[in-house]
Amino acid sequence: MTLLAVIRHGPTEWNAARKLQGMSDIPLSAEGRALVATWKLPEEFRPWRFLSSPLERAQETAKLLGAQTLMVEPLLREMSFGEWEGFTVKELAARGHPDEFQALADKGLDMLPPGGESPRMVIERLQTLLKRLAQEGHPTVAVCHKGVIRALLSLATGWPMLGRQPVKLDWSSLHCFRLDKDGTPTLDRINVSLREIADIAP
Repeated sequence: MTLLAVIRHGPTEWNAARKLQGMSDIPLSAEGRALVATWKLPEEFRPWRFLSSPLERAQETAKLLGAQTLMVEPLLREMSFGEWEGFTVKELAARGHPDEFQALADKGLDMLPPGGESPRMVIERLQTLLKRLAQEGHPTVAVCHKGVIRALLSLATGWPMLGRQPVKLDWSSLHCFRLDKDGTPTLDRINVSLREIADIAP
């Protein structure tokens, strides 16, 4: 069994505006940097190997978390939203017939933005990485993206990305998965706090 902990990058200006980012290389906002600066990796995870998505917002988050040696992993990149990137969901629905947009969104794993990737495509590339990590056997912290973490959750629980998530994820926390020998993930722990709690004198 191999352990994989995943952390979503800190906030960006596009996150604040609710714009779909995808592969657009948007850096952390000033507020995002300030937030991540308050995060502290729990002691048990600090010796683990660090991987990061190639996108700047993920690499910057990993460095702020104290990654001394950072390996960039292209398979951890965010899901591409193609022509949807830079728009909010509300704006996209207003561009065409709202029913048509909703019908596409209701395809779950097979939702395919024009010129982008479906969640199923993200899962397929993620499986390649998970198999490799399982073979290597090193406990790993991966700083990545919401779309990647949702794909990992789908693999671990069978969630078809329709309806509510099977568990509620805090996007300012760490989520840990166990990888079987073939890379199949199962939930280990979710919502491990990254917020340092100040010591309180008795």
